[in-house]
Amino acid sequence: MHGLAVTTTEAIGDTKTRLHPVQERLAKSHGSQCGFCTPGMVMSMYTLLRNNPCPSMTDLEHAFEGNLCRCTGYRPILDAFQSFTKEFQCPMGENCCQNQKVPQNTISEVPPMEGSAFVPYDPSQEPIFPSELQLNDQLDKTSLVFSSDRVTWYRPTSLDDLVTLKATYPDARLVIGNTEVGLEMKLKNQHYPVIIAVTNIPELLSVERTLAGVQIGASTTLTTLKEVLQELVNTEPEHKTRVYVAILEMLRWFAGKQIRNVASIAGNIMTASPISDLNPLLLSAQCQLTVTSKERGQRTIVMDDQFFYGYRKTLVKPDEILISVLIPFTRQNEFFCGYKQAHRREDDIAIVNAGMRVVLTEGDNVIEELALSFGGMSPHTVMATATVKGLLGRKWDDDLVPEACDLLGKELALPPGVPGGMESYRNTLSLSFFFKFYLTVQMKSNSKSQPKTTVPSSYKSATSVYARASSHGSQVFQEVEGHQHQIDPIGRALPHVAATQQATGEAIYVDDIRPYARELSLALVISSKAHAKLISVDASRALQMPGVVDFIDHKDIPANNYFGAVIQDQTVFAVDEVKCQGQVIGAVIAETRTQAQRAAKAVVVKYEELTPILTIQQAIEAGSFLESEPMTLKRGDIAAGFKGSDVIIEGEQSVGGQEHFYLETHGCIAVPTGEDSEMTLFTSTQHPGAIQDAVANTLGVPKNRIVCKTKRLGGGFGGKETDPSLFALTVAVAANKLQRAVRIALDRDEDMVITGSRHPYMGRYKVGFTKTGLIQALEVDLYSNSGYALDLSSAVMARAVFHVENSYHIPNVVVRGYCCKTNLPSNTAFRGFGAPQSLLICETWMEQAAHKLNIPCDKLREMNLYKEGELTPYNHPLTDCTLGRCWEDVVKQSNYEQRQNDINVFNSENRWMKRGIAVIPVKFGIAFTLAFLNQAGALIHVYTDGSVLLAHCGVEMGQGLHTKMIQVASRVLKIPMSCIHITESSTDTVPNASATAASASSDLNGMAVIQACETIVKRLEPFVQKNPSGSWVDWVNAAYMDRVSLSATGFYR
Repeated sequence: MHGLAVTTTEAIGDTKTRLHPVQERLAKSHGSQCGFCTPGMVMSMYTLLRNNPCPSMTDLEHAFEGNLCRCTGYRPILDAFQSFTKEFQCPMGENCCQNQKVPQNTISEVPPMEGSAFVPYDPSQEPIFPSELQLNDQLDKTSLVFSSDRVTWYRPTSLDDLVTLKATYPDARLVIGNTEVGLEMKLKNQHYPVIIAVTNIPELLSVERTLAGVQIGASTTLTTLKEVLQELVNTEPEHKTRVYVAILEMLRWFAGKQIRNVASIAGNIMTASPISDLNPLLLSAQCQLTVTSKERGQRTIVMDDQFFYGYRKTLVKPDEILISVLIPFTRQNEFFCGYKQAHRREDDIAIVNAGMRVVLTEGDNVIEELALSFGGMSPHTVMATATVKGLLGRKWDDDLVPEACDLLGKELALPPGVPGGMESYRNTLSLSFFFKFYLTVQMKSNSKSQPKTTVPSSYKSATSVYARASSHGSQVFQEVEGHQHQIDPIGRALPHVAATQQATGEAIYVDDIRPYARELSLALVISSKAHAKLISVDASRALQMPGVVDFIDHKDIPANNYFGAVIQDQTVFAVDEVKCQGQVIGAVIAETRTQAQRAAKAVVVKYEELTPILTIQQAIEAGSFLESEPMTLKRGDIAAGFKGSDVIIEGEQSVGGQEHFYLETHGCIAVPTGEDSEMTLFTSTQHPGAIQDAVANTLGVPKNRIVCKTKRLGGGFGGKETDPSLFALTVAVAANKLQRAVRIALDRDEDMVITGSRHPYMGRYKVGFTKTGLIQALEVDLYSNSGYALDLSSAVMARAVFHVENSYHIPNVVVRGYCCKTNLPSNTAFRGFGAPQSLLICETWMEQAAHKLNIPCDKLREMNLYKEGELTPYNHPLTDCTLGRCWEDVVKQSNYEQRQNDINVFNSENRWMKRGIAVIPVKFGIAFTLAFLNQAGALIHVYTDGSVLLAHCGVEMGQGLHTKMIQVASRVLKIPMSCIHITESSTDTVPNASATAASASSDLNGMAVIQACETIVKRLEPFVQKNPSGSWVDWVNAAYMDRVSLSATGFYR
C-alpha cells in the first residue's frame, strides 16, 4: 500500500452526514439484505464511476464479475446501479407506471427504480485524489524492504537491483498481484522467507509493438493486457490478430475484474498451473519469452512442447527473471482458437482448456503447421505432438476429423483414478474442442482455387462465441389500498431498516465488535483424518511459539463434553477417536489470531487410521444408520395400487450436497464477567437459545448465567442453526478457564472443512401409473448422508418424507427414510430442509414416466395436481388449494406454449446447441414439524419521549425480519416506524426462543409483537379517551404519570 491512497465505503458517505449516491441507490432499491457483501458492491460501483462517470450496462456487469452475493440476488443490485448507466430505463419498459395511470390495488413497479427518486450523481463532488501522490512519483521510485521474524519483503525499482536480489535469493518468490503465492501461504501452509514484489520495474511494465507482434512486459496486469490487445484488434487487419482475439475471449472468463487488475501475464506463465487458461494459448502461438539472470545475462525462450516439462516446472532457471512476452501476429492462412470448459462459465477454473493453431497452404488447404495445446489433460500444460506429427501434410477436410480424434484420444487418454477425476468427460472434451476448431477453420478459410467445404447449418452453433444480452429484470408488488393510512407501513415496498448502515459499512457483525481488554484469539486444531483413533496430541511446540497463552482440549471441559441439537452425540473436543475430517481435537489460544492459527498448525497429532464410510452406498452396505428403524409413512393400499397400475416405473436418483457459503463465516466472542459464573456470548447464530443451553450444559452452570446476543448475521441459510454451538463452546471453555474474553472467527477454508452442508440424498422409487397418466401408487426409500452425528438429520428426513409426492395426488403411498451414518461432518439444516432433495427425486420419476407414457411432461404434471379437499400422504386435507390456478397463471403469463414451440424449432435446427423450458409445481410446508417449536415471544418498552424499544425471538439475517416486526408494531401502535428500534436478539430479553427457521419467523414473531403492542394500546386507551386530540407522546407521558406500566410482553403459539 506504500504510495497508494485507499478509499473505503466508510469514506464516501455515512448515515450521520450524507449518503453517497451509490450507497443511497443500493439501499433504496432493496439491494442489501444480510449486508455482508454490500460494502464490496458499493466500492466496485464507486470505482467504476470514478473511472467512467457514465458507464454502459456491459461496463457495469464486468465491474461486478468478482463480487459475490449469497442472499440478495444480483437483480436488485443491478437494478440499483443501472440507474448510473447511459442505457438506463425503467425495467418495465412500455408498461412503466409513468407511461400510464396505474389503478390502486394493482401490480406495479417498485417506486425506488424511478430515476427521479435518487439524489443525482455529480462526479465533480467526489474527493480529490491526494495531490502529493498525483504530483510526486518519488514513492513509486523508492526501493522498499519490510522484514519480520519470518519473512523479508523486497520491492526493488530497477531491473539491476531485481537481478541482484534474484541471484542472492534464487528461491525467492516473485509476486505482482500475489494472487497465487498468497493462496499458497494461506491455504497450503507454504512458507517463503523471501518475497520480491516486481510491480515497479519499468522494463517489466513496458508494452511495445514490433513487426512480429506485441511485446508485453512481464508485470503487465491482465486488465492492461486486455486493453492493449483490444486496441490492436480494433486497428489491425483481422487476419493478424487471431491470437489476440482468442486471448481476449479467454480473459472474458478469467477470474473477476478485481483479480485481473492485479494478476499478471508472467504470473500465469511462471506459476505453470496445469489448468492455466492462458498457457495453452501462449504455447500454441509459440510466444517468445525474454529472460535474464546475473550469471547468464539475457536470453530468449520459445514456448514450445518442451517449455513445461513437469508439474509446475518450466525451462526458466531458478535465478532467471521473466522480462517480457512476445505475442506474435498471425498470417493470412493461419487460424487460431482457444477453448475452455468449466463447471460454470464465469470466474471458475477450467476442467479442460485448449489453444489450437493451424497454418494451411494457399489453394489446397493442406496443413503446413499445427499446434494443439491442452490444459487439464496432464500434470502440466501439454502439446499433442504425436497427433500433430500424424496430421501434418493432410488436407483440412472432413476425412481429417476421425483420424485426428483417434490420434488425440490415444495421445491424451487419461487413466482411471487420475487426479481431478472425470476421465471420460475430459477425454471427450479434448476431442470436442478439436472438432469445434475444425468447424471454425472450415467456416473461416477462403480457398480461391477450390470451393469451401460446406458446414451444415445445424452444425454452426458449435462454433458460435457465447454472448448474452445485458441482464434485466423487474420487481413487482401489490400496491396498498387507497384508504390505508399514510403512516401504516404494512404492504408497502420499504427498504431494509439497516440498508443504509450496511451500505456505509456501519453495520456491525460479530468480528467487527471492538476487542475487549486483554482479549485473546482462539484457533482450532482439527482432524486431518476421516476416521481414526487418537494416539497422541502434542502441543508442546505450539505452546513455545510467540504470543501463545494456552492449549485446551477435552480435559479442560468443566462439565459435559457432549452436545447436540436432538441428542448429545457430538463432542466439543474429540477424546479417543475422530469420526470425520475437520472434527475439533483442541484449540490454541494466543494474543492475536495470526499467532493462534500459526500455533494450531504446529500441534502434532498422531493417528491410527480406521476404515471410513463416506457415501450412502457404503453406509447401506455396512448397515450404518443413525436410527435403528427407518422413518415410515404409509397411506392407502400400496399392493392394490400397483396391481391397478398399467405402467410401473422404477429407478434411483441421487442428489449431491451443497455448501451454505454464507459470506460471514462462523464467529463468536465469549466474555466472562468475573462473578457468579456469568458469561456473555456474541455470536453469529440463527438460534441464540441453543447456544445458551449448550454453553450452560458444558460449563455446568444454570442457563440464567449465560447470555447469548446476536445483532445480525452475514447470511445463514440453515448453516447457523446448530453448527454455531460448537464454536461458541470452544471459546466459552477457553474464556471460563482463562477468565479473559476469547474470540474465534473462522477462515473460509476452516469453515467449509469443519461444518456440515446440505444432506446428499438417494431415492429408490417404484411408481405406478394408469395408461392415461394418473398416479396410482408410490413406494420410495429415501437415504440421507447424515454424517457422523444426528444433528437435525431426523427432522430433515421428516420433511423430505412429507414432500415425497411434491404437488401430486397419490392415493397409495409408502415412504421409508434412512439417516445414514458416515464419516463426514454432521450435515445439517439448509434452505428447504430436505424438501428440495425429495422434490427432485419426485420430478425425476415424473420425467421418466412422461417418456414411458409418451405424454408431455407438463401435461402429466398438470393432470396429477392436487385438487381442493384431497388428502396428502400424511392425511392433511388441502383447503383453499390454489395449485391449479397457480399453474394456469404461470403458463399464461410466461407465454409457455409459444416459447416451447419456438424452442422445438430451434432445437430441430441446431445439432449441438440446445434450449429447454419447463414448468414445475412446488408444494412446500412451512413451520416446524414439532409443534412445540412453533412459539414466539416479544418484549416492548415504551419510553417517555415516545420512542419504542422492541425485542422478539427472531434473528435478523438479511430476510428483513426486524423490518417486518417494526412494520407490525408501527401499525398496531399507530406511530411511525422511525419511532421504533430493535437492537439485537438476546436470550436475556426474550427467553426460550426457537430457531429462526422453517419459514415461519415472520408469522410467529409478528403475532407475538401484535400481542405485546395491543397490551400497550389497551393500557393507553383511557388516556386517549381523556385527551383525544393529544399526541402519542402526550398519552405515553400521561400513562407514566399515572404509574401505568409501559412495558409489555407478547406470546404466540
